Amino acid sequence: MDALTLLPPLVALIIAVWKRDVIVALVLALICSELIQAQGHIFSGTSASVAQVVSVFASAGNTQVVIFALLIGGLMRLVKLSGGLQGFVQWVVSTPMANSPRRVGLLTMVTGIFVFIESNLSLLTSGMLSRPLFDRFRLSRARLAFIIDSTCAPVSVLILLNAWGAFLLTVIEPFAPGDSVAILIGTLPYNFYAIAILLIVLYTVVSGRVFGPLKSLESLPHSVSDETHQEPKHPLYFLLPIVTLVLSIVFFMWLTGNGNIVEGSGTKSVLWGTLVAFLLAYSMNRLGLGIKHRILMERTFDGMSDLLPVVVTVVLAIALGASMRALGTGDYVSGLLADSLHLSLLAPVTFITAGIIAFTTGTSWGTFSLLTPIAMPISLATGVDPSLMMAAVIGGGVFGDHCSPISDTTIVASLASGVDHFTHVKTQLPYALVGGGITVLGYWLVSMVTL
Repeated sequence: MDALTLLPPLVALIIAVWKRDVIVALVLALICSELIQAQGHIFSGTSASVAQVVSVFASAGNTQVVIFALLIGGLMRLVKLSGGLQGFVQWVVSTPMANSPRRVGLLTMVTGIFVFIESNLSLLTSGMLSRPLFDRFRLSRARLAFIIDSTCAPVSVLILLNAWGAFLLTVIEPFAPGDSVAILIGTLPYNFYAIAILLIVLYTVVSGRVFGPLKSLESLPHSVSDETHQEPKHPLYFLLPIVTLVLSIVFFMWLTGNGNIVEGSGTKSVLWGTLVAFLLAYSMNRLGLGIKHRILMERTFDGMSDLLPVVVTVVLAIALGASMRALGTGDYVSGLLADSLHLSLLAPVTFITAGIIAFTTGTSWGTFSLLTPIAMPISLATGVDPSLMMAAVIGGGVFGDHCSPISDTTIVASLASGVDHFTHVKTQLPYALVGGGITVLGYWLVSMVTL
């Protein structure tokens, strides 16, 4: 098949840009992938596509993600209904903490940095806390999605006291027994993409300047958020469920990890944490404000229905990722590294290759698993610093993940910000490409100097 394995991600990209419909793009890419595997047999390929979607729910983790997405929709509707959201906005803007667009952006960025334990937790916390503030200062939610998505994942690979660090140690250890910790720590100064994109976010927040599709979007009239007519209530009606969400996720990660947060189940913890926060919001509305159960359920299902397109996107993205892994898209791309390269090009090409794999498969962790067995032996055989090569793998995985419309973190960032998924991908892409270009240049310069 070789180059044919690249056809499905190309179909997804072209259709998404052309039709501006990520769901149609994902469906056609999935069918394309299965048709290639079925050697062009239409019935077999189509039926296999349906089976691939159904198989998504065979995984407890995938099903937990779907339920969690629906619960988030219900949770946000309930905190709006209580008036706590409006009360929180009034309280925050009356303090120096977030009384200007610049400070709101800084608060969002700082929140994403400090909640580094789990990337989805970081995205949810910073997104849900900042969304009403961005609405208040008439900043686009696409800008919010860019800030949280470009803060949370990069921070996760710079502050490695989390599941990312544990996973990376696991994949490095077989190739460098006893030295994996030193190699991983050594990647920090070489993780140019994470550093570059964080600096770009900081510049955007401090200067207030944006470019690309995001600039034209910011100039459009802002729509009014749902239920802005609700009378403001005490901020605790908003803050308590959100704080409970964060603390519950941390607790369940500790519980599922048998006392070790790093080894906890992210999807299971997020689901249970969201459920606890939802039940608390329901109880506060029912007992504290006396809102009838029927109204609460109606609003809950309204919130869930708002997120049905996101849920469909999540399911199709997971199905397409699994299909392309079976097709061998990642294997083909990684095989490109086997060609003869000058030593100064090893790190830049590794970064680009990792970016392509992460973009086409929608998974940075899968990229780490696929490329580490290639990058580590190359570094040991050529004398190239293994920390430099691993930094290129890690940075490329995060870079491709940022650009990919089928990435789970991209989808969660859109969800947490309340922005159309394709809009988020389109507006974030130019920033990711700038950071990627800086990174490629940085790796080439470092390689020229050190090799």
